[in-house]
Amino acid sequence: MPVNLKPLAVDSIFSVKGISLGIAKANIKKPDRKDLLLVNIDEGSKVSGVFTQNAFCAAPVLLCKEHLKGASEIRALVINTGCANAGTGEEGILRARETCRAVGELLSIKSEQVLPFSTGVILENLPVDKIKSGLPEALKNLAPNHWLDAAEAIMTTDIVPKAASKKIKIQDKEISISGISKGSGMIHPNMATMLSFIATDASINQVLLDQMLKEVTAQSFNCITVDGDTSTNDSFILISTGQSGHTEINQEGKDYEVLKNAIQDIAIELAQAIVRDGEGATKFITVQVESGLDDTECRKVAFAVAHSPLIKTAFFASDPNLGRILAAIGYAGIEALDITKIQLFLGDILVAEKGGRAASYSEAQGQEVMKHSEISMRILLNRGKAKVTIWTCDFSYDYVKINADYRT
Repeated sequence: MPVNLKPLAVDSIFSVKGISLGIAKANIKKPDRKDLLLVNIDEGSKVSGVFTQNAFCAAPVLLCKEHLKGASEIRALVINTGCANAGTGEEGILRARETCRAVGELLSIKSEQVLPFSTGVILENLPVDKIKSGLPEALKNLAPNHWLDAAEAIMTTDIVPKAASKKIKIQDKEISISGISKGSGMIHPNMATMLSFIATDASINQVLLDQMLKEVTAQSFNCITVDGDTSTNDSFILISTGQSGHTEINQEGKDYEVLKNAIQDIAIELAQAIVRDGEGATKFITVQVESGLDDTECRKVAFAVAHSPLIKTAFFASDPNLGRILAAIGYAGIEALDITKIQLFLGDILVAEKGGRAASYSEAQGQEVMKHSEISMRILLNRGKAKVTIWTCDFSYDYVKINADYRT
């Protein structure tokens, strides 16, 4: 089961003015499950997106980028699970376009105003006929309060749906922010890390929305890893409907920071939920790298540790084989690293310093920390002022089982 991930209540995810969501059972891969999501976006809204940097990116990713660069405003999203439509060549593009045309006809908008998203098995052709047959059902049940159903409809190997929501005030107007994500395995930041969709009824201009998305991404979805694999379909979409009634945010300042911090909180909650639901995960691990020369070297060290199968399996076994952490720090590729300055803490316990085991450390202390489901480690490089936090999980037997049996 997911690590300390609380069940969601329908009324805990707020409606966002200008957004309605419809769900269908299109039988794309498995019968009688929610596997198709249609999101209707009111006219006048602004949409921004960031996507995977995997060179083998999926057809829907290519089409999303094309439509976002176009002259027409985005009015709808269509998301299917069960098939990634990746590694499908020109045929994949044609099928993604056909999906957009079908949505456009139903909503009386241009196909270029639709962003398509797919998730599931790679190297399989998108079953467009099933999607087209399911779209009328999704259209029929469009409603502003279907966020939890929407979170369920985009799941693949996820055990639980992932959603987050909050309300804030800007210029004395109440602002709603809600988001959903899917992701459990093949998670590693190279923007993005999964599928995630966040919407707000705040009003902000397009340039600042694009900037905000990149800033939020850097502090949330680009700070998680489950297994070091970057998917072909990863996408993060941010929508501003502008229907809350406040004056549009058109410059950086207090209103911008309030909105950005709130959206970042939602994004971090969703990102952490992905790690907590990592395939077979039993432990949620926070890796902090402090006092580095810059963020880049801190991230190198953090991800070297977070990606190591040896470290992740040791945490699963509650085995304080912590020399593996020192080894990962050493091969992270940090130039002129002075290992005698490095300090390693497991929880509040000083494990290593001056190039070796701390005199005060005992194996029993390490075992006590590692038996918990929430574990933190701090790595002090003691060569600068930069600091980075990364979230990851352990590797269990179930990770192998889930991925070995994924297609069956």
